[in-house]
Amino acid sequence: MKVSRERWSRDFRGWFREVIFNSGVYEYRYPIKGVGIWPPYGMKLRRYVLNILKRLLEERGHEEVLFPTLIPEEYLRKESEHIRSFEKEIFWVTRGGKEALKERLALRPTSETAIMPILKLWVKSHADLPLRIYQIVNIFRSETKATHPLIRLREVTTFKEAHTVHATFEEAERQVSEAVRIYCKFFDELGIPYLISRRPNWDKFAGALYTLAFDTLLPDGRTLQIGTVHNLGQNFSKAFDVTYLTPEGKHEYIYTTSYGISERVIAALIGIHGDDHGLVLPPNVAPIQVVIIPIYYNEEERRAVVKEVEGVEGELKRNGIRVYVDKREDVTPGEKFYYWELKGVPLRVEIGPKDVKEGKVTLVRRDTLEKWSVSKEVLLIEVRKAFSVIQRDLRERAWKWFRERIVRASDLEKALKFINEGKIVEMPWCGRGECGLKIEEKLSCKVLGVDISQGKVSGKCVLCNNEAKYYVRIAKSY
Repeated sequence: MKVSRERWSRDFRGWFREVIFNSGVYEYRYPIKGVGIWPPYGMKLRRYVLNILKRLLEERGHEEVLFPTLIPEEYLRKESEHIRSFEKEIFWVTRGGKEALKERLALRPTSETAIMPILKLWVKSHADLPLRIYQIVNIFRSETKATHPLIRLREVTTFKEAHTVHATFEEAERQVSEAVRIYCKFFDELGIPYLISRRPNWDKFAGALYTLAFDTLLPDGRTLQIGTVHNLGQNFSKAFDVTYLTPEGKHEYIYTTSYGISERVIAALIGIHGDDHGLVLPPNVAPIQVVIIPIYYNEEERRAVVKEVEGVEGELKRNGIRVYVDKREDVTPGEKFYYWELKGVPLRVEIGPKDVKEGKVTLVRRDTLEKWSVSKEVLLIEVRKAFSVIQRDLRERAWKWFRERIVRASDLEKALKFINEGKIVEMPWCGRGECGLKIEEKLSCKVLGVDISQGKVSGKCVLCNNEAKYYVRIAKSY
């Protein structure tokens, strides 16, 4: 059965706001623009997504920490490029009670300037390196553009930032590659397709030597940045005078990297896999993996069905499956089906009088709405098999849709046509910032950057007609 995605693609923003609210994932009616609330269902989804990321980080030697939300203005101003970039976005705390503060305090926009002074206390010699830490925190930015739930916020509530410290530039470079591999595994486990691009210098993280970014594409044809990796070199260590003692007894500045994601990952998860019925959640992060719907029409049927339901529920729970039984008496089975489809539960189990007599249950996949019957004896095997197939199919469908929307163009007119069709365009580019910025201006889009793994480039720059050095990626973006 083919499930409709017509509204999902035609009116994505309206669909998105409606689905995250009605499914109980996110509450955005708080009376401050650009902030929101995670209700219980959304909080569970958030936790399962973050658990994957935590596992991947900790498998690679990262340890979790928690730094303060407040950052002294003195710290922020130590790295000049950093403060220039963030100054217009910072929320400042200027009073404590009735007293004016002697020094303004910033609500954390990101944590490099909070962490560096502490690294000066923690890192003394080469024996303390490498150091890999991460935290999941709230960050605050005075967003001037139109806010959008989970996508463009003033308070980001799910900011995972990793910070690493190394003795040499080469070690920091290897850590950047490691961070990219971690994020690839993370997005692959969520079935989210992505491109990895080296951001142009005018759009790199302030204070970094360079920035690598992961971008995906939403149904409205706009790209969404879902992860970044930065090689910070010695820029912050020199600003904060953080050195380590080498084996030869010399003091050298440390090299650092940082990399982060936010709740945009959950926005991408919802946007990419959804359909006109609502959420479609991969089984590995679904708050409820199986919902059981009892179906009966009289008291005799009810007793037999409920007994069967309790047995199935117990078996699934004992085997670590997140299961819920919808016992509501005042709602029809059909209404229950629509309700749980909206919430994206991967697998529905229907048990009625006929199923009880035949010793079977009926299974329904959320992603395709395919329905089939299985014997109770093989139910657990079938459920696990269905999870695996759903996980694979969601990933393959998302990547197929994504790849079909990456195209190449050799002139601005053709590029504009593709961009207006909601595609990511790769074009020959000389690499000069002037040409890149003019491309953005002429096409009213964003330069995402260049492919970090691209091979030989042929052709002339689409703007200046000089020899091209890169294929530059351009698209509309959030």
